[in-house]
Amino acid sequence: MTDTEQERRRGGDRRSAQGSKTRVVIVDGHTLFRRGVRNILELEGDIEVVGEAGTGREAIEVVEELTPDVVLMDLGLPAPNGIETTQRLKRELPHTGVIVLANNDDEDQLFDAIKAGAAAYVLKDIDPTDLIGIIRRVRSGEYLINDKVFAKPAVASRVLKEFRELAVYGNDAQPIFAPLSPREVEILDNIAQGMTNKQVAYALSISEQTVKNHMSSILRKLSVNDRTQAVVYAMRQGWIKIPED
Repeated sequence: MTDTEQERRRGGDRRSAQGSKTRVVIVDGHTLFRRGVRNILELEGDIEVVGEAGTGREAIEVVEELTPDVVLMDLGLPAPNGIETTQRLKRELPHTGVIVLANNDDEDQLFDAIKAGAAAYVLKDIDPTDLIGIIRRVRSGEYLINDKVFAKPAVASRVLKEFRELAVYGNDAQPIFAPLSPREVEILDNIAQGMTNKQVAYALSISEQTVKNHMSSILRKLSVNDRTQAVVYAMRQGWIKIPED
């Protein structure tokens, strides 16, 4: 086992020992901002700020060492910037939720944050109570960035386009829009057209069991009970087309 793997295992053990406390790392280029957020979060009994970082490089070192549950990531970092740092962290620690903090509601930044795997996109002037609620929800596995996309049709359209391009070229290894992979979106799209699992398997040249495995994953990720609910949810988010009559 490598040193990094050992440290990650120790990180997991530390989380178990901490019980239900949410372990947070704050990444921001301004010390005063980091300290202010720390002071707010440490008033909560179920949240513990375990580390801070002022640059992307520091963030990578600190987060890989401490393996927190949630990272607050400033998008305005110098190179590597907040998006690049988020991509790296999600590659190394996919189960750590990243909440990106932006100065404005920029559609290009939102799209890049989606591609990087961020779980939430919030403005820096957010009310502290709202930020605390978002941290708790991200720790529980929610992808609140979905709601942002639903409110931005132009961004939803760009995301859907990338999904489809990846599906066409058969590259479903790297999810573009958390929490669903391009292959899962493709399967939902076919199911929305009224196909059975067997028909989807035939259309995509995969086994019926593989389709069932993907559907189980989709239901789990979206926290829904059946394929109909999953399709409706995906349509509302703009991930798949509404079937034509």
